[in-house]
Amino acid sequence: MADAADLTAHLVDLVDHHCHGILTADLDRPAFEGLMNEAVRAAPLGTTLFDSTLGWAIRRHCAPLLDLEPLVPADAYLARRTELGGAEVSRRLMGAAGIGTLLIDTGLGPDGLTPMDELAALCGGTAYEVVRLERLAERVLATGSRSFPGEVEDRLRAARKAGAVGAKSIAAYRVGLELPATKPSDDELRRALSRVDGRRLADRTVSSWLAHTAIEVGLPLQFHVGYGDSDLDLLDCDPLRLTAFLRATEERGVPVLLLHNWPYHRQAAYLAQVFDHVFMDLGLTTHNTGALSTGVLRETLELVPFGKLLFSSDAYGLAELYRLGALLFRRSMSTVLGELVASGDATSDDAAYVAALVGRENARRAYAL
Repeated sequence: MADAADLTAHLVDLVDHHCHGILTADLDRPAFEGLMNEAVRAAPLGTTLFDSTLGWAIRRHCAPLLDLEPLVPADAYLARRTELGGAEVSRRLMGAAGIGTLLIDTGLGPDGLTPMDELAALCGGTAYEVVRLERLAERVLATGSRSFPGEVEDRLRAARKAGAVGAKSIAAYRVGLELPATKPSDDELRRALSRVDGRRLADRTVSSWLAHTAIEVGLPLQFHVGYGDSDLDLLDCDPLRLTAFLRATEERGVPVLLLHNWPYHRQAAYLAQVFDHVFMDLGLTTHNTGALSTGVLRETLELVPFGKLLFSSDAYGLAELYRLGALLFRRSMSTVLGELVASGDATSDDAAYVAALVGRENARRAYAL
């Protein structure tokens, strides 16, 4: 097999094209486990979220950065985390991630998450904003604006002028991904808004209008796809449901980026192949599958064009998830590309080129960074 270190050298200064703030405050065990994955908490039947590939990965790869032996028991890991304090733990783990650029979804709470500049400082990198469409729309409704369409468009254009590099739709959580090809008219939007609770927009017409509007404004548009918490219906989150929307928006040339994708990563890879403007990542799938993440990446690379796959951690809440997202991504890419070089199906130069594409260059191109 090709020397993995040769490939890892091309996976530095990563662009994390979808991520969130973290909590630097001290966390007790329930709070920590509540942030580990998409479960709300450990089940009340004597189980723990540390009994998972993610839990093992935290003990294996994060413990040494806290001056512990690899795979120390979870209790010892959490005790050391408390001893050092959340701020110091975050500094160590974020500094070790090797991420140079962060594209941060700023529309997800709770209070206490690090602001963009603080998160960038922890990484020693640069941060850009990604605007969450449904949250922006809810804020506009809360103001009582007499012109919802005009106000939303104005805010999106202002955000872009201020440095925002993309928008994100959470239609998957609210209404599923089967969005219409045609943008709803102002009359259709008005009728839909009369039916919704402005505190939590959950209407297919509104989500569709927001997505089409972001494309018209020229903001690269992210969609949550697949794996998420129990607030979504996973069957409605197959990216193939976006086909009509993707077909209708392709001529505009504005990137559409499919996030996370498991268990639909093969479907997403297909869409990235057949539509010029579609890109994808594996996002939180990587850290949630831990040592087995190489298998998911291998399945994705079966079909996705190398210029359409991006790195993201989708880290949220815990600095551990940034550390693991980056480390496991590097390890998986090095393993899979190294196997192709060793079998004679790619050259070392090919592998180095693809590693750089996926790690940073594709994101720089898609978002015009």
